[in-house]
Amino acid sequence: MTLTVRQFPCLSDNYGFVIRDEASGKTACIDTPDADAVLAALKEAGWGLDFILNTHWHPDHAGGNAAIKAATGATIVGPAEVTRIAPLDRTVADGDVVDLGETRFQVIGCGGHTLGHITYYDAADRIAFVGDTLFALGCGRLFEGTAEQMWTSLQRLAALPDDTTVYCAHEYTASNARFALTVDPGPALRARSEAIFAARQRGEPTVPTSIGLEKATNPFLRAPALVRHPGRPDYEAFAEVRAAKDSFRG
Repeated sequence: MTLTVRQFPCLSDNYGFVIRDEASGKTACIDTPDADAVLAALKEAGWGLDFILNTHWHPDHAGGNAAIKAATGATIVGPAEVTRIAPLDRTVADGDVVDLGETRFQVIGCGGHTLGHITYYDAADRIAFVGDTLFALGCGRLFEGTAEQMWTSLQRLAALPDDTTVYCAHEYTASNARFALTVDPGPALRARSEAIFAARQRGEPTVPTSIGLEKATNPFLRAPALVRHPGRPDYEAFAEVRAAKDSFRG
């Protein structure tokens, strides 16, 4: 199977994604951060739109649903929480499957950033659209869930194959790297951070990333190894790192 992904920047720091199952020609967008930008990306590609696949309800992820549906007639799929701001045609949750032609997405529940947040995982192509759960060198803020919930969600993503390509929804990586260097002095992180800073100076994106790279260098996935916590559950180490990032200015 072959899934084509077109990535484009929008809003202040979001990424949008339009995707196409090459076997069938079926298309989708992952979230709707900016309706005009999504429609422009589709026009540039010469594609129509069959589906909108939402990861969570936040306006910079589902705020363009109505306008894009009006323009394309696409079917809107997402977790029930999206109905807080926009209608859904199909509600999905952990364990469900969404077919885009011959591409099959497994729906992985990833509560923490929001309670109903989901990831779309294409096992055949090893591609994951993770919304705001996992970032390059980061993770989403805990707006609704607990540290334990988010840690569990991150572990579910970390269990995917190391060569899984991870499309996260924001260009936060340079800021994440500056924080990561305050909690991890290791050479692997320093080398990656230098490459990130250079890429951003050239105006290049740092997304997508991979599961293997994040497991090796992301301080939120590595929290138990970075924070001394004998006898305490791993999610408490994660909570400590998350709290430090929340108060970080740099």
